[in-house]
Amino acid sequence: MTKKTKKITPLMKQYNAIKVKYPDALLLFRVGDFYETFGEDAIKTAKILDIILTKRGAGSESETELAGFPHHSLNTYLPKLVKAGERVAICDQLEDPKQTKTIVKRGVTELVTPGVAFNDEVLTSKSNNFLCSVYFGKTHIGISFLDITTGEFLTSQGNEEYIDKLLQNFKPSEVLVPKQKRSEFKSVFGDDFHTFYLEDWVYQIDYANETLVKHFNTKTLKGFGIEDLYEGIIASGSILHYLAETQHNKLQHITSIGRIAEDDYVWMDKFTIRNLELYYSTNNNAVTLLHVIDRTISPMGGRLLKRWLALPLKDVKKIKQRHEVVDYLSKNKQILQKIQNHIKHIGDLERLISKVATGKVNPREVIQLKNSLEAIVPIKAIASNCDNTSLKAIGDTLQSCDVLREKIKETLNEDAPVNVLKGFTIAEGFSKELDELRGLSHSGKTYLDTMLQRETERTGITSLKIASNNVFGYYIEVRNTHKDKVPAEWIRKQTLVNAERYITEELKEYEAKILGAEERILAIEQQLFSELTVWMMQYIKAVQQNANLIGQMDCLCGFAQLAIDNKYVYPTMDNSTDLDIKDGRHPVIEKQLPPSEAYIANDVFLNRDTQQIIMITGPNMSGKSAILRQTALIVLLAQTGSFVPAKEARIGVVDKIFTRVGASDNISMGESTFMVEMNETASILNNLSERSLVLLDEIGRGTSTYDGISIAWAISEYLHEHPAKAKTLFATHYHELNEMTETFERIKNYNVSVKELKDNVLFLRKLVAGGSAHSFGIHVAKMAGMPQQVLHRANKILKKLEQSHSSEELTEKVKTLDNEMQLSFFNLDDPLLENIKEEILHIDIDTLTPVGALMKLNEIKRMLVKKKMA
Repeated sequence: MTKKTKKITPLMKQYNAIKVKYPDALLLFRVGDFYETFGEDAIKTAKILDIILTKRGAGSESETELAGFPHHSLNTYLPKLVKAGERVAICDQLEDPKQTKTIVKRGVTELVTPGVAFNDEVLTSKSNNFLCSVYFGKTHIGISFLDITTGEFLTSQGNEEYIDKLLQNFKPSEVLVPKQKRSEFKSVFGDDFHTFYLEDWVYQIDYANETLVKHFNTKTLKGFGIEDLYEGIIASGSILHYLAETQHNKLQHITSIGRIAEDDYVWMDKFTIRNLELYYSTNNNAVTLLHVIDRTISPMGGRLLKRWLALPLKDVKKIKQRHEVVDYLSKNKQILQKIQNHIKHIGDLERLISKVATGKVNPREVIQLKNSLEAIVPIKAIASNCDNTSLKAIGDTLQSCDVLREKIKETLNEDAPVNVLKGFTIAEGFSKELDELRGLSHSGKTYLDTMLQRETERTGITSLKIASNNVFGYYIEVRNTHKDKVPAEWIRKQTLVNAERYITEELKEYEAKILGAEERILAIEQQLFSELTVWMMQYIKAVQQNANLIGQMDCLCGFAQLAIDNKYVYPTMDNSTDLDIKDGRHPVIEKQLPPSEAYIANDVFLNRDTQQIIMITGPNMSGKSAILRQTALIVLLAQTGSFVPAKEARIGVVDKIFTRVGASDNISMGESTFMVEMNETASILNNLSERSLVLLDEIGRGTSTYDGISIAWAISEYLHEHPAKAKTLFATHYHELNEMTETFERIKNYNVSVKELKDNVLFLRKLVAGGSAHSFGIHVAKMAGMPQQVLHRANKILKKLEQSHSSEELTEKVKTLDNEMQLSFFNLDDPLLENIKEEILHIDIDTLTPVGALMKLNEIKRMLVKKKMA
């Protein structure tokens, strides 16, 4: 018995032919007034959108799953699909169904993906929406970022750690990866990203170079300063390829490509970015630094501030320029207020001009663009007349775009609609033909009133009525009581219960004239609006430049406002390696305190000559971590261009900031917390520089006490002896580490002071010189509400342990153990001793990593164990 083939309707045949071209996307198929999805797409769509899943052709051989929504609801449902990580192909009807007797032509007009979306509901105004591409080269990994909504295009290359840091900083919405590197990308960078896999042939240097050069209409890429970024160019080329593949061909707003110069910015690895909670946090309720310092008003300023925070400057001259502007604005509050008031009236210039370039702008947005440019005119005047050099330069560079503003003003109505099809888009007086047609359309009521009056007088029918509907158009309605008065030339069109409806030659002519006028009005409005947007493209670069300058000014005004509101001070920046903070405060914590509670400020002084490492001891909850983090945040704010929360600050430029928080603060899945801690600490020790700032918090507590003390000691010793002499704050509750000051001259002991009361302890949160005697862990347990019997027992055990581990007893034990080892293991002629001596002498200490040292120690230990067993 032959299997019956499934019947396919012409519509589904057309659908299948289009769907096969977009296998990785949900296909929204326009059918009449609805967008429909079928089969697997329908199941997925119904689940994401929480809409009803039904069947097309239910019970028939062509039955298939179906889910759909009205076409006018696209802007409601599309963002939900994209935010769920889906790629969505929008398939529209390419001809008027009324004009064809066969199946309507359809085609994909746009492919929307998480990284390529223009819908305002998908986007966040103060965040970029980056599409990213990663290319794995032989020696480097290339990376590129493009925000199609703003035209920003950036590239770089480097090792895994650097690329990982950039991915954390830029948080792309979608990442393009070569198909063959699918598993490698996941193993190196994790699976937190929406990824799409491109064919490997796309990642070729010649193809990438040709694609970029063709797009920018240049002969080489030298003018962009990226010609030596071999892997970066390949990644960038693949992005433009992807845009072409996703039907995005109008890209005139992507006018340049920039290099993310690693050497220009402070290095922070991803652990540091996470630990400091700069602009996002793994804790849902956490308040980030960005949240506290963001006083920007415009979307451009908000996006730029995030970039400045991710990439703090190292160039003292550039940092000082920003500080000088902040200083000027905070001292001239009237000027600051005026600029901020004008910035409030500026929309998202970058995204508005990008919509012009891509043909997605609507009339109301063009008016918004014009109004935004008008608000720039007074800002330009204020800035140009300022005494500050940098502000004056911004004022002089801002373009007033007079011709563009005037052209929009004379072309469009000030209250133009969102949709050009709604009419009244074009201003009165701009087109003579349009004004005449509008006059004809508007005079319709007068014409009909005149006709009604004339025919009433002629026929004597007092209840005569002229109206229209979609079926008959215009008609004259006569009640049955006056039927006998109807003139012979009137043509009866419809009979009602109480009346008759007629048409006349005059009415038909008038109707044709009016309908023709309305259709012609819409056609002219569309044409004139389209001509305007095409003409506006010559101003893309000028508007983008204005957007960037307003973003800068908004950030600097925000810093000035922040300084005024929170009493931040002007930091002194220089090229020394000193760090001297007087009465420093944690910018985030101080904002979380109740108004009645003052933040306890602290001094921190570090240099490479006398006080390179500060060992901070003190109990948990005493504020050690806050002091570490506030030191890093003060340095970061200063090098971003902001004033800082302190009484006074002198900062020698820092080039790298490393933070490592103890294991219990960072539980990573899949690896032991101690292993994570050691990996991150090893990364710090292997990347030290003379200008590094290292912040270590409770290192070693992920293992046993003696292991932890040993590792913390060894790490501190390594930092002290390392040629870089990196400035370090080391917070620990191992008060045994206080003894290091006796051996290492640049290690100094400090503790977070505690006041002991009769049955309790008071945390003063003040950093004072000297070590801490003990850890007060049991007091903390008491504060947490631990049962009395547990606390009582803990105190008893503590006393016993303190007695049995007195320093004299430990010293005796060590001496006894030492003698035993010598008696049990060696005699001077023992060849084992010679072997161990050889092993130690052949170690190159300068190149040995911490992990290598532990392995070497383990090897010697095994040799000794074998000897003992023998």
